[in-house]
Amino acid sequence: MKIILKEDVQNLGQPGEIVDVKDGYARNYLLPRNFALRATPQNMKVYEQEKKRIQVKSSKDQKEAEVLAAKLASVSLTATVTVGEEDKVFGSVTSHNIVELLNSQGFDIDRRKIMLEEPIKALGVYEVPIKLHTEVVAQVKVWVVKE
Repeated sequence: MKIILKEDVQNLGQPGEIVDVKDGYARNYLLPRNFALRATPQNMKVYEQEKKRIQVKSSKDQKEAEVLAAKLASVSLTATVTVGEEDKVFGSVTSHNIVELLNSQGFDIDRRKIMLEEPIKALGVYEVPIKLHTEVVAQVKVWVVKE
């Protein structure tokens, strides 16, 4: 099924792109969540008119993300963890913990935007990437220290 993307869908495309996806994916996921429209001639005309509005919104969102990324670059978070013998960490520092630390400093970031490949399980300093926009990725310094 050919669809017109209304929003950025990871591993699929950007808003305004016409992509071909399996019928079930479009019917059960993209269309009900209002991420896409069917690529009919009528929808193509309507979407061409909305495309300009979406481009303005996207550029505004990107500028806001760049400002937030500049603020986040100067942020340093400290996660305290319980350690055992030989500095072995009990548990780990996850994206949920990082979101809580960011919230305590006044930043409202969604947990899914934190691109932590696997939880942090050792003491040290880590650079954690946060995807704020499709083209903007901020780096936050996280210090993992023992209690």
